Amino acid sequence: MKIFHSINDFHVATGKTIKKTILTLGTFDGVHFGHKKILEKLTQNTENGKYESLVLTFFPHPRMVLQEDSDIKMLNTIDEKIALLDQIGIQNLVIHPFDESFSRLTAEEFVKQVLVNQFHIHKIIIGHDHRFGRNRTANIDDLKTFGKQYDFEVEEISAQEIKEVSVSSTKIRHALDKGNIALANEYLGYQYSLTGTITKGRQLGRTIGFPTANLKLEENFKLIPKNGVYIVSSIIDEKTVFGMMNIGFNPTVAGKHQTIEINYFDFNADLYDQKITVSIWERIRDEQRFDSIDFLKAQLEKDKNTALAYFENL
Repeated sequence: MKIFHSINDFHVATGKTIKKTILTLGTFDGVHFGHKKILEKLTQNTENGKYESLVLTFFPHPRMVLQEDSDIKMLNTIDEKIALLDQIGIQNLVIHPFDESFSRLTAEEFVKQVLVNQFHIHKIIIGHDHRFGRNRTANIDDLKTFGKQYDFEVEEISAQEIKEVSVSSTKIRHALDKGNIALANEYLGYQYSLTGTITKGRQLGRTIGFPTANLKLEENFKLIPKNGVYIVSSIIDEKTVFGMMNIGFNPTVAGKHQTIEINYFDFNADLYDQKITVSIWERIRDEQRFDSIDFLKAQLEKDKNTALAYFENL
């Protein structure tokens, strides 16, 4: 998959050599089952290479720019989204920096300057409720009119398919907020994950036989599941390593800030400053405050056995 970090980058790189494109646009946060149905339409419409598939997405999320008080949390980082779209077989991904200037393009300016002149559009696949242009005043009927004017097709995604996408995204976020990782993974079609850099923490875990890797996320917009203990795995040095993860404040040892700590089983290599992705499989329990370190250690032994049994039964 070719990746372009602006609409102009795509145009400069491809010029007039690009084949006409079949495209869709949207945030595609989560790239879940509902999204995949829509995105697969692109690959199915390329007519064995006659056209090229293209996805236009935006970063930051438009709501982050247009709504100052927005606290929206995302299911995917840009790198995660890139990997998921690549798996589907999308040929071109344009990640355009969304800003107020772009938001002020009129509908016709967007169609003529972007879709026609820069993307060489043959066909756009879009939702029936899609609105675009300055103040989002244009709708799919306007897009069809532009299609006749500028000679491109408009394929309308059904109301049912759009509902599946929106319902799935909402359910995934709600599930993660409640700690229901199994339901979130079911809608995603893959394990929800957190990616970050391993940093030094208070190193209290190693004093009770449960050394932890402290994960620092690079993006503050990434949705973190509900506090608690989770069953996880990571690929480290091309090997799958199993473990358990605590998200929370470590109340037993008077923690003051939310941390994400992973205890990997049968693993003791130095991970400091490494970038690690943690796949989350299941939730074990809520975070708890124990009356003593010994009680905490006993519970961690139970958690470890629960996690090991889970992976043995996969």
